[in-house]
Amino acid sequence: MKHCLIVDDSAVIRKVARRILEELAFEIAEAENGELALSICHSGMPDVVLLDWNMPVMDGYEFLTRLRQIPGGDKPKILFCTTENDIGHITRALQAGADEYIMKPFDKDIMTAKLQEVGVV
Repeated sequence: MKHCLIVDDSAVIRKVARRILEELAFEIAEAENGELALSICHSGMPDVVLLDWNMPVMDGYEFLTRLRQIPGGDKPKILFCTTENDIGHITRALQAGADEYIMKPFDKDIMTAKLQEVGVV
């Protein structure tokens, strides 16, 4: 079973994403900020990270930058999932190592398509 880490400060977004991903047969872990997410990754690297940009403590960009520097941190597919839709944010995320970008709000079809694009479904 594939493992997905959902990193978002919104409990509602985490709940919606969890439902979709569980239907797609993913095992789920959740974190409400990048610092907690990094700790989870140190314990066991997920296959996929669904990552919000704007969060307290450590934002998604900083999490991604740090994740890519740790052993095995190059393995997870990173899908930024955010309301930040300007080309600057998208470019910055992709240059930092994100694999794909999903705009909020999303649904099962969008999530499935993006996961297929990065090769995990």
